[in-house]
Amino acid sequence: MNGVSERQRVERTIRDDLDRVVPDVVATIRDQIPAYRTLSAAQVEEVSAIAAWATSRILQLWVEGGELEPADVQRFRGIGAARALDGRPLPVILRAYRVAGTRITDLVAELGGDRLSVEDALALARLWMASIDTLSEALYAGHSAASERLSGDRERALADLLDDLLTGRQATRTALQDRCRELGVTLPAAPGVLVTTGPASDGAVLAGAVLARERDGTTVAVLAEAGRAADRAPERTLPRTTRGCLVVAADAGDVPRAHRLAELAATTAPGRAFAQRHRAGDLLDETDAQVLALLAAHRDADPARLAALALGGLATQPHLLEGLDAFLATGSATAAGELLGVHPQTMRHRIRRLVLLTGRDPRRPWDRFVLEVARSVQPPA
Repeated sequence: MNGVSERQRVERTIRDDLDRVVPDVVATIRDQIPAYRTLSAAQVEEVSAIAAWATSRILQLWVEGGELEPADVQRFRGIGAARALDGRPLPVILRAYRVAGTRITDLVAELGGDRLSVEDALALARLWMASIDTLSEALYAGHSAASERLSGDRERALADLLDDLLTGRQATRTALQDRCRELGVTLPAAPGVLVTTGPASDGAVLAGAVLARERDGTTVAVLAEAGRAADRAPERTLPRTTRGCLVVAADAGDVPRAHRLAELAATTAPGRAFAQRHRAGDLLDETDAQVLALLAAHRDADPARLAALALGGLATQPHLLEGLDAFLATGSATAAGELLGVHPQTMRHRIRRLVLLTGRDPRRPWDRFVLEVARSVQPPA
């Protein structure tokens, strides 16, 4: 069997057994480098993925007699930049690659045994040494560029972070946390995503913002604290000329959905939706956005969620739901009372309770529309 064929056999054996080889390599790294022992599960998973790719690629080049290509170098640059963002020091990263290379070489020797020639062993050693030099330069370039950008252009880095959050381009949760720590940003567990149209020069839109940007007349802000629109603090009130919607995300991963809904509502809601707010400049919320999403057949429309948001407070109040249906059918408390056989004053009391529990007043045109849509899509009990 010639040398090339033996290289192919060893390469194929390791490639087919990556589920065992990669944990072995990662365990060796963590055993020899203390900084890697404190990595989270998500970070270990990321290290394992890189180890699997690097191992497969180096052995492929060993079989083919090639060297790292520009695409490989670019990938290592990206890895270096990512490590700068999550705060891992460059010397530690380079040492991890050296440890991994040594362990992979040992595994090749164990599998090849006496069948590998001296030429095979020297070829792998030369390839690995050349690759270490190349990837070290690439890692250094990526790491340095990202570190310089973080320290010298914080505003740009914050804008990039916001854009990545809004589009869902953030990496693992741990990497996101590391990136926020480097920038001195604390993301809340349930971020509020505020989208407004109109001037933001007075700063009212940005009050309480963790991250914010203005673009083409629209302002997007991730807020540290966010409650229901009806409970919003006075300092959240916006200028009369500003229209906005605040949607609370379940977590950082839910921010893209919250942003899409808030943007839809802020830019497409009819004027009457804003005109009836309790105070000038008050915000729409996800209930409003879900109604508009349903009408537009938007990707984030969720009828069950709309019903829960608009009518959830009435779940244990069947007499109030009955009163709401009667009011929607007749348009007045007197007529609704007659329909149900109750005194008009009783009906007015039910409406007041309904407003208290839902934050929606069916006597207001937009709220009535929202409640009617929500009632029509509410799943049967």
